[in-house]
Amino acid sequence: MSCPQVCTGATLQCSFGAAPSVLNVLPLNRVMTSNMPAATIMDHIPLLNILPFGVCMSTANPMVIAATAAALGVLTPMPCIPATAAPWIAGGAPTVLLGSMPALDANSTLMCSWAGVIKVGMPGQVQTLIP
Repeated sequence: MSCPQVCTGATLQCSFGAAPSVLNVLPLNRVMTSNMPAATIMDHIPLLNILPFGVCMSTANPMVIAATAAALGVLTPMPCIPATAAPWIAGGAPTVLLGSMPALDANSTLMCSWAGVIKVGMPGQVQTLIP
């Protein structure tokens, strides 16, 4: 069974984030899926493609470290600002190219510099059947 293509509106979850987020894909590749811009592994830019996940609870995040130290060692979550420096790690079909870059599918993962792993919850692609 094939893995769904990821597009604008896909829900994302970070292992250290308190809330889900939404993927934003600019229509640069001019490829659509479910009438939405299709994503590639290069759609990983913080605050452009990857929106915040509420608050971050990672003890590798400098803001969380500082707030926890100020609270005398009590873990203090701070606002999430994703730190995704590298592209998505292709999951299913890295041979499918969109604008010379591998397409992003629902099995792909993205690493945050603050030790979080970002996964696709709902790929954003929906299929409607016409009777």
